[in-house]
Amino acid sequence: VQLQASGGGLVQPGGSLSLSCTASGSVFGFDVLGWYRQAPGKWRESVANITSPNVPSYADSLRGRFTISKVDAGWTIQLQMRSLQPEDTAVYFCYGKIYASMNGDYEVFWGQGTQVTVSS
Repeated sequence: VQLQASGGGLVQPGGSLSLSCTASGSVFGFDVLGWYRQAPGKWRESVANITSPNVPSYADSLRGRFTISKVDAGWTIQLQMRSLQPEDTAVYFCYGKIYASMNGDYEVFWGQGTQVTVSS
């Protein structure tokens, strides 16, 4: 199983950006798909996630500005971020608690991370 993240970049304060993450390979289902972020010098923090089948959840401080959604019947999620501020600058990592076989429990997989920089 691989998680491929895309969509990071540079945006001005107040701007918007959208991130995508697709799980591929031996994916039979998921328990959770979501995003963490890690800013320089800070701990990794949860941003948002979707619990199967399609229940979104957000960090309290981000609710209202960030929207997470499952894009299709497959294994792609999207994180739409608006009113971005410099404090949102971080590397954003997608992750998944994914069932990689028909029998057994889920495993945790991480994507490679994508940089989001909010700066004028």
